[in-house]
Amino acid sequence: YADNHEGEAKVVVATGDDLKLSVPDFLKKYPEGKAILKNPYEKTDAKLVEEGRKIYLGYSCNGCHGGTGGGGMCPPLTNDIWVYGDDDDTLFRLIALGTEDLGRPRKRTERVKGPMPPFHDLFESADELWKILAFVRAAKDKLNKQ
Repeated sequence: YADNHEGEAKVVVATGDDLKLSVPDFLKKYPEGKAILKNPYEKTDAKLVEEGRKIYLGYSCNGCHGGTGGGGMCPPLTNDIWVYGDDDDTLFRLIALGTEDLGRPRKRTERVKGPMPPFHDLFESADELWKILAFVRAAKDKLNKQ
């Protein structure tokens, strides 16, 4: 945990063994309200972004969100509308817990309003989910530069 005021949530950038934890165990170790999760991977690291893309496709995220995150039957991941927020903590927890268990109100609306199911048991580790998020952020930047 990063240093912060007593009683406040602390910023967590996972490293080492924490990245090997299952997503449910990672969330137990860093519960909401106690930890603000931060992606350890940069969207500018081409090798990690490519790994994230392969994981994204391997788990069929593209089936709902499109091959490059541009949308499909579910909201695009590459536009400026992030329904629950665009910070790493929100995105990690949203994918892991789904919209129902996220427990956060919608901040914005998107034309597609279906629920996101929880995928906490899908991933082998928290590392995979962080790499997907690095890919999504890089894809968003790439699309917005075109």
